[in-house]
Amino acid sequence: MTSSTGLPTRTPLPRYLAPVPRVLENLGLRFAWLVVTINLLGTVFGFWYYSGQFAQTPAVMWPWVPDSPMATLFIALAIAAWKLGHELPWLTALAFFGNIILGLWTPYTLLVFYDSYSYLHPLMFQFLFWSHLGMVVQALVLYRITDFPVWGVAVAFVWYTSNLIVDYFIPIVGEPHHTAIPVARDEPMFLQADALGVIAAGEVTFTLLALFLALSIRVKKCEAVLESDTQQTGATAGADSDS
Repeated sequence: MTSSTGLPTRTPLPRYLAPVPRVLENLGLRFAWLVVTINLLGTVFGFWYYSGQFAQTPAVMWPWVPDSPMATLFIALAIAAWKLGHELPWLTALAFFGNIILGLWTPYTLLVFYDSYSYLHPLMFQFLFWSHLGMVVQALVLYRITDFPVWGVAVAFVWYTSNLIVDYFIPIVGEPHHTAIPVARDEPMFLQADALGVIAAGEVTFTLLALFLALSIRVKKCEAVLESDTQQTGATAGADSDS
């Protein structure tokens, strides 16, 4: 459903599900092709950034290596599909999950290993930090173009659960495939956890957060439709009784 502005209707959701201001949501949707282009450029940069890790990973496991570039590719394709009139719920759900998970995990990891990332140029550090938080912002606008059907959410959850497994728990082929970190995996951290455990805990948390947000948006949008239908039915019944 579209509003008088030609943009998708903004379902009234609780602030924790739709924290992005309306004006910013509308701006992103109005300039959707620009958003697509920016994400495609980010995808190209991301694949370049991961080139060294590709060289060290068996080719069969490459789809699980470039987490952030895959997330920006998903959202570029999801928005493009919507603009072309063929919104694909499974693709939009993948974009939502990927941009929430990696958009939070990367800044989290940069902060956890802040001292060890001294080799990064300060501008590169800031770029990685803020550009990934921007991924979260754009993910939180996707509710305007999809209803997050349960089957679509299931596709995204299965994919990102498989990503968790090969990144941290059962690498299948070769070493764990998570983004390279600047310390040894068994480096002692805090709460008696090693470095791998700390970053794994972050990604598990953000995956569950994405699942919670997607299903909560689904429920709240269904409730809004039901409430609207109830009000319409009540108004129609009232008009009939008056006549």
